[in-house]
Amino acid sequence: MTRFYQIFFYLSLVLFSTQLQALQALDHIVAIVNDQVITYKELQSRIKDFERQMTQAGTAVPDNKIMQKQVLERIIVDTVQLQLAQAQGIQIDDLTLNRMLENLARQNKITLEGLRKALQREGIDYKNFREQTRKDLIIKQVRQRMVIDRLKISEQEIDQFLEQQEQSGKASSGQYHLAHILITTPEAATPKDIAEAYDKAEKVLAHLKDGESFRDVALNFSEGRQALEGGDLGWRSAAELPSLFLDAVKRLDKGEVSSPLRSAGGFHIIKLIDKKTMQHIVTQTHARHILIRADEITTEEQVREKMNAIKQRLDNGEDFAKLAEAFSQDPGSKNNGGDLGWASEGDFVPRFENVMNSLKPMQISEPFRSQFGWHIMQILERREQDETEQLKRERAEIAIKKRKSDEELQLWLRRIRDEAFVEYRNNPSS
Repeated sequence: MTRFYQIFFYLSLVLFSTQLQALQALDHIVAIVNDQVITYKELQSRIKDFERQMTQAGTAVPDNKIMQKQVLERIIVDTVQLQLAQAQGIQIDDLTLNRMLENLARQNKITLEGLRKALQREGIDYKNFREQTRKDLIIKQVRQRMVIDRLKISEQEIDQFLEQQEQSGKASSGQYHLAHILITTPEAATPKDIAEAYDKAEKVLAHLKDGESFRDVALNFSEGRQALEGGDLGWRSAAELPSLFLDAVKRLDKGEVSSPLRSAGGFHIIKLIDKKTMQHIVTQTHARHILIRADEITTEEQVREKMNAIKQRLDNGEDFAKLAEAFSQDPGSKNNGGDLGWASEGDFVPRFENVMNSLKPMQISEPFRSQFGWHIMQILERREQDETEQLKRERAEIAIKKRKSDEELQLWLRRIRDEAFVEYRNNPSS
């Protein structure tokens, strides 16, 4: 019996050891980021997410080694950002997350339950999707706080920007669809670092000249934030592009690729996928109105009856401006005969704007009610404006901030990545 138990114990030990090795093979640490581990299981889960997205977008999935390298780097950078967010107390509570998911479902014209079922049909675990969405929102907030909110755009910068746009011909509203490959250099790059990065960029360019797709080359070699999207930057207005890019893209035809472009962050290769010119026309309306509000003495019904009487007088040919001066309770327009001046879309509350848009020039509305009281409105004229000065300045501010945030975000991500302790363990891509 003793011999039997010895054999049984030995076989049990062998079986346990085999099972343990199998479990270790299924999941193990692939990297340590500061004091946090990234597991093989987590890596594979994210790879599947990106593969699914690429398949749905109709793009080819790169080989496993390239995919693991790019996705692991994405997870590392995301992990560092999440650690910074935790240190600053940035959180996304369940209520906020639920609202975001409800908005996502609404955009797809389904319910939240419908979204859950749609994800299940795609083989996506809803719980994992929910938590990844939470992480994405946290990362967006930490970027907003650490980079974007710290950018200040002065009126002088806007003036200089608009002046430069006019002088350089960038004032056009051209838009460009670009793809991008970045070969980075260290923050304090030596001549050797720069030379090595340039050589790598030239080799990357050679791959493109040999006929390899830009997307595949970007997945293989790019160190930019859009590497997993094949380097696709999407559509950018001329004003949003760095001068380095815009100067190069103006010399490119659709489908052409630039030579390596040097910046503080490294070497860039850009491809012009498409371009278009757009003219931004603003419809403006010149209107006037009479406003009367209900109060403690005058009821809503009494106001409506009074407005009907005023409308009758207008229909009989009485002067709108004189009646506005006599009866309107809008202090901003009363003394100007109810004149509201020129207005663009969004300047008024929806109810007022809907009535305004329904009227033809010189037509007078029936009395209608908004949150401010009862109105009678007349449209005096309409015009089409090719940008207003205010819109130009608003767009200039957005463009400056967009350009600055892109540059600052890239530098910030590189800095926090360099400062983080990262140790690779049993890296499956090696």
